[in-house]
Amino acid sequence: MIEIIPAIDLIDGKCVRLVQGDFDKKTEYHSNPLEVAKKFEDAGIKRLHVVDLDGARQKKVVNHKVLEEICTNTSLHVDFGGGIQSDEDIQIAFNAGAKQVTGGSIAIKNPELFKSWLKNYGGEKIILGADVKNKMIAVSGWQEVTTTSLFDFTEEYAALGAKYLFCTDVSKDGLLAGPSFELYNEVRNKFPKLKLIASGGVTTVDDIAKLNEMGVYAAIIGKAYYEGRIKLEDLKRFL
Repeated sequence: MIEIIPAIDLIDGKCVRLVQGDFDKKTEYHSNPLEVAKKFEDAGIKRLHVVDLDGARQKKVVNHKVLEEICTNTSLHVDFGGGIQSDEDIQIAFNAGAKQVTGGSIAIKNPELFKSWLKNYGGEKIILGADVKNKMIAVSGWQEVTTTSLFDFTEEYAALGAKYLFCTDVSKDGLLAGPSFELYNEVRNKFPKLKLIASGGVTTVDDIAKLNEMGVYAAIIGKAYYEGRIKLEDLKRFL
């Protein structure tokens, strides 16, 4: 059964959502992320994806206190991303209670460092993050599209022990227009052993059901939940 992973995106310690990574298109949903996390936990959800958007902008972990608060006061399995650019950053995240860390831009911009994390922490703790535009990797808050294809990128790190792929189709994110089923299908066919976490565009419970049928490991729920399109009681059949 597919894992449901709600996302909490943080700016100034508050729960927000952006549209396609644009900081000028920000909506604040809740001033207390811990309350949001507890609601997820009470509904029977086991995992949570926490994104430090301030960290992504400042290129260092910023909202680690919020991360620590959530990890200390819930039993949620939290993976953390955003701004993890150094060994010190990754230590901060794990010390704050994160069970996993997602690295995206760093895997392109400083591959040796990311490879050292995979080696030192293992593929169960380090999630490979792939933000994608037209099957090419996008970095720096999605503003910059590289010349590296998603499939070459994934193949290299899978060979080095990556077990999870967190794949976000940037063109779908925050638009409530449905996920990139074709892209995820292609990834599943090329890398059947990787645990694929589908992110971007999940809008309805039917979207989740379709991803489940495709054998996708997990789906990220973001804006659709905060806008009331997907309700926690709707998710019970997947929990």
